Formats: sequence, structure tokens, C-alpha cells
Amino acid sequence: MKQSSLFTENAETENSAHQSQFLLDGLQYQEDLLSDADANSLLNTLIHELDWQQPYITIAGKRLPIPRLQHWQGDGELRYRYSGETFVSRPWHPKILALKNVVELVTKAQFNSVLCNLYRNENDSVAWHADDEPELGPNPLIASISLGASREFQIKHKSASSKKMKIQLAHNSLLVMPAGFQAQWLHQLPKCKAGCSSRINLTFRYIY
Repeated sequence: MKQSSLFTENAETENSAHQSQFLLDGLQYQEDLLSDADANSLLNTLIHELDWQQPYITIAGKRLPIPRLQHWQGDGELRYRYSGETFVSRPWHPKILALKNVVELVTKAQFNSVLCNLYRNENDSVAWHADDEPELGPNPLIASISLGASREFQIKHKSASSKKMKIQLAHNSLLVMPAGFQAQWLHQLPKCKAGCSSRINLTFRYIY
């Protein structure tokens, strides 16, 4: 695909100019993953072309709609279960498949699926959690791409509440949570106090 080669070429050149910042416990953060034009085009395309859904999940015995929109895709029909619901992957969107090639090049890891979340405005969020479902294996590596509005990503240690961190996830950035991270840390994306525009988050995963 032409778009794939564009993304890959950019990743090889941009990655040398924009090196990752290494944060706590191997967490890596890198801005300007793609060219501005590619990132802006990808954001606009995915907002309009993905079949966004708002599924219900079970929390404390109650069925509630998640406070954001979601789309799950990957190889074949992969099943991913969390909060009492099972989700079956949809086929890859060509531009996300091209982006996967870039992410695999940069992280030197392999992925067979991606969970896409659309935070429509300041009221959309995701609560404290760890990505530690059995389908992800014992030590998942998760690569997270942010497109659109900058949002605050919060981290806290599971057993030492004083260990915390806040990261402002910029448009066109990559956050890599390494193997072992989910066992020790929780993360969330809270609501914004001020108004903000839409943001897409793409978390690449490997389902076993």
C-alpha cells in the first residue's frame, strides 16, 4: 500500500530525530511519530470511517455505557473480554494496518489487534484500570498512539499510592507500556476540567 510506505519511510527518518523519553519502569514516550500531514489526515479519516460504537459493560453489577466510543479490530475474529463483555475484532482499516507497521518498526514488537477509542469531548474518559486480561498474556507490551486533542494520562502504582505520574499525551505521540508494566501500575484518562476537542487513542496489542 502506498500509504504504508509513506508511514514507514517517515517513521525511519523521524524516529532518529525524535528519540523516546524513558520514564518510570521502562515507560517510553515519543512525540511526532508521523509527519504532521499524515497524522492530521489519519485523525480525520478514522473519525469519519470507523464504525464507532458505545458498548455497555458491567461495573459493580450494573450495566453502563462506556463514557467514550470504541472500535476493535485485528487479525481474523479475535475475542477480547473485559468488564463482563466479549468483543470480536473487525477487519483492519488500511490506514491502521499501515500504522501498525510503523509501530512495530519503532517498538520492535508484534501486534495482531488494536483497540480504538474516540474521546468526543472533555466529558469522555476511562477510569483507573490495568490492561491485564488473560487474552493479553502474562506480560503484555502495549503501544498507544494519540491523535487529536492533548489529554492528561495519569499513572499510579498498585501497592504504593505515593508513586504517581501525569503525562500530557500530545497529538501524534506514541506511549509504550513495556512488558511487566500492567502488573505494577494502573492508568486512567480523566475528564477535562476545560472544554476540549475530540481525541482518538489507538492501543496496539497482541491477543493470544
